Amino acid sequence: MEDVVILEWNYSPENYFEEDILVDRDNYKILISTGKVEAHINPEYYEKQNNLRDTLHERLNDRFLGVQLFSHQPYKLSKASMHRLHPDGRKDVTVFVESCVMTMSVGNVDVIATDKDGNIVDSKKERIDKKKEFAELAAEYSATDTLVPFLLRSYNASVTDPENELVHLYEIRDALSKKFSGESRTREILGLSKPKWSRLGQLANNEPIKQGRHRGQSLGALRDATNDELQEARKI
Repeated sequence: MEDVVILEWNYSPENYFEEDILVDRDNYKILISTGKVEAHINPEYYEKQNNLRDTLHERLNDRFLGVQLFSHQPYKLSKASMHRLHPDGRKDVTVFVESCVMTMSVGNVDVIATDKDGNIVDSKKERIDKKKEFAELAAEYSATDTLVPFLLRSYNASVTDPENELVHLYEIRDALSKKFSGESRTREILGLSKPKWSRLGQLANNEPIKQGRHRGQSLGALRDATNDELQEARKI
């Protein structure tokens, strides 16, 4: 019998990735399936790596955040349970009592994907491939870049805290502008037109909407952002 450490997570919605994903590394494999994640780890590697369980949890969560950029859908991810299977058939079970960290928001959001020319691109295969790509990129760069986790978590906050959605989306614009030393250079790097850049600022800062940044300047005249306005801000 195989000697292996197994970590297991549960998540919802169960179809968040729509298709199984296998992450194959030298010392471990992670299978993301419907509502469940299972990691099979070389025991020697697990024992030598400090806080590997927490590290794998963070990278897994980054994958969810990467998909969220595309789906704009909240999720819930549990902490990992652990057990070890020994060659003689013994099984050690470890129970962790931490509560889960992610918060669900109420309601579903329907996001339509478009290409750079505005054409709708939403076949199942293309959608699933895009989710896998975003998940892989988010996990890879969150491990090496301090800005990426901030951007991902700001977007997550825009999903789970809809009453302040434009506040959180503007945090992304602001952080990128600081990273690339100003508005003009940032727009050039991102390939983002000045009207679109300005439009996000207008929605977040100037329109008298409840989800914006300067609500105190329009007391008594505030309105909810329209669905079209929120969709526009997310796309930008």
